[in-house]
Amino acid sequence: MALKVLIVDDELLARSRLRTLLGDCTDPRAEVVGEASNAVQAMEQIRRLPCDLVLLDIHMPGVDGMALAATLRQLAVRPMVVFVTAHAEHAVQAFELEAADYLTKPVRLERLQQALQKVQRLRASNEAGTADDANAGAGECLIIQERGRSERVALADVIYLKAELKYITVRTAEKEHIYDGALSDLEQKYAHLFVRVHRNALVARRRVRAVEKHNDPVDGEGWTVRLDGVDERLAVSRRQLAAVREALMT
Repeated sequence: MALKVLIVDDELLARSRLRTLLGDCTDPRAEVVGEASNAVQAMEQIRRLPCDLVLLDIHMPGVDGMALAATLRQLAVRPMVVFVTAHAEHAVQAFELEAADYLTKPVRLERLQQALQKVQRLRASNEAGTADDANAGAGECLIIQERGRSERVALADVIYLKAELKYITVRTAEKEHIYDGALSDLEQKYAHLFVRVHRNALVARRRVRAVEKHNDPVDGEGWTVRLDGVDERLAVSRRQLAAVREALMT
C-alpha cells in the first residue's frame, strides 16, 4: 500500500521536484495527497485529510517547520515527519522532535527512497503495538552522527551493540553504524530490550535464536549466541550464559 504524503515547502519548485521524485519511488510507493506552502495550510489539510508522512521544509514564512513538527506531536493520530531542508545544522533538533529522517537539498532519489523505507518500518512497528515483545522498542531510537550527518536508528532494528575501542558498533540487518557512547549506559537504559552476552556486547533479546557450545583451539570450550538477521556469532561469557539462556526461553 502506498504511503500517503503531504509536501510542505514555501517554494513551488521544491514541491514540484519532491512530487516528481516521489512518483519514481517504488519500494514503498508514495501517493502525494496534498501540498502546502506554510504551516497553517499544512494543519488545515492534515485535519481534513490525514496522511502517513509529512515531507517538511524548516525555513518557511510565519510558523517554521520545527514549530509545526512540535504541533504535530500533540495530535492523537499523527503523521510521521521527514525534514527536507537546505540547512544541515538543525539535524539534532529535528530528531529530538522524533523526525523519522532528515534530508538535505538537493534530495537524491536513492536517499528519499531510504527515508520512505524507514517510515514504513517505523509505521509497521508502531501499528503492531508495544504489548508484543516482538516489537519492543518500536518508539525508541538512537541518534547516530556520522560524517557530518545525523540519522535516527530505531532500537527495534538493532541486532547487537558492541563496544570497540572508544565507540560502539550498532548493527542492524542492513548496515553498521558507529555510536559515541558507553555500553553500560545503554545496558542500564534499555535492559528491557537488550541482554549482555559479554563484557563488550549487548544483543537484542528478541533476536536470540540459539546458544551453542563450541571448541576453540586457543581458548578451549566456550559458548556463542546465534542471532536473527546476521550470520556473525558473538561470544558468550560463562558469567552471562544464564541470562542469555533466559532471554532465549522468554
